Amino acid sequence: MKDEQYMQMALSLARRGMGMTSPNPMVGAVLVKGSRVIGKGYHRRAGFPHAEVLALNEAGDEARGATLYVNLEPCVHVGRTPPCVNAVIAAGVRRVVIAMLDPNQQVNGMGVDALKKAGIEVRVGLLEAEAKRLNEAFTVYMEKKRPFFTMKGAVSLDGKIATKTCDSKWISNEESRKYVNRLRTAVDGIMVGINTVILDNPLLIPRVARPKKYPVRIILDSKLRIPLSCDMVKTSEKYRTLVFTSEDSRTDKEARLKSMGPEVIRVPKEENGRVSLKHVCEELFRREMVHILMEGGGEMNSALLKEGLADKIMLFYAPILIGGKGAYNLIGGKGIDFLKDAYKIDITGVKRFKEDIYLEGYVHRDY
Repeated sequence: MKDEQYMQMALSLARRGMGMTSPNPMVGAVLVKGSRVIGKGYHRRAGFPHAEVLALNEAGDEARGATLYVNLEPCVHVGRTPPCVNAVIAAGVRRVVIAMLDPNQQVNGMGVDALKKAGIEVRVGLLEAEAKRLNEAFTVYMEKKRPFFTMKGAVSLDGKIATKTCDSKWISNEESRKYVNRLRTAVDGIMVGINTVILDNPLLIPRVARPKKYPVRIILDSKLRIPLSCDMVKTSEKYRTLVFTSEDSRTDKEARLKSMGPEVIRVPKEENGRVSLKHVCEELFRREMVHILMEGGGEMNSALLKEGLADKIMLFYAPILIGGKGAYNLIGGKGIDFLKDAYKIDITGVKRFKEDIYLEGYVHRDY
């Protein structure tokens, strides 16, 4: 087998940790000697052994003189577990093939330097693009000190997410919704605005058998208008729920909410009266939430795009036309005046879920 094939194996192992490793990245490791795989491992969750250590433990003494394939640079810092570089050097590994450098500034390139100083041959950049895509949320979390935001929407062909009577169930088909529910198990939080809570009364949990985890439900509600009878409040003792509100919203409502289960977090508000997204991001980062799925309406989508916080889009287009002045748009707000100012999307994937068309891409940045 070639280097690429072993690295693909490491990437496949890394994917097994999807949704479970936050705030750590997904990492897989494969140890090879001659043409034999002598050790494999992947990082299961924060605080558990890292992929490289698991592979070394499986290989035992045979690790001496072997080649290690790993999709992310081995760490050199002490976190919840000891540095992996030390274990790799101590095991006598001869060669290390790395897909990408660790964006964590406590590691970034230092792991490679330490391996080279120990006399180990190092190759960096094999299947780098694939490795970066796998840990794209972790990279943004490390480099920008905020969560990675994915904007998801079920829309008609003319860009509507609900009719003028607020009817939106269901625009997308069952196969599309199954895909979204699997995605929900892979993120740390699902965020909506208060209008979505009031109009749709969503539950926002993965509707799959035996989900790996339940993401934290996040509500932006500057005036604490959230109905105490809504499903998210009623189930908040079972499913963790955060309500971000402004510093001057009702204290009596806060006390009642807290008694029912949600955690209320007060942050400054912006000039438009809405909660400060900058401070929301800071709080989510502090809580080690790496990937947030945006399932709100047009106003929230518009606000995050305007603030440069929307990173990825996942849109499910149904073959229907809704029309009408009062219908709800995917992107709300006052919109743009000139096409040159439009938000540009780098489309990376298009596929079908039966009659639905799924489009995936990234918000283009000029920096």
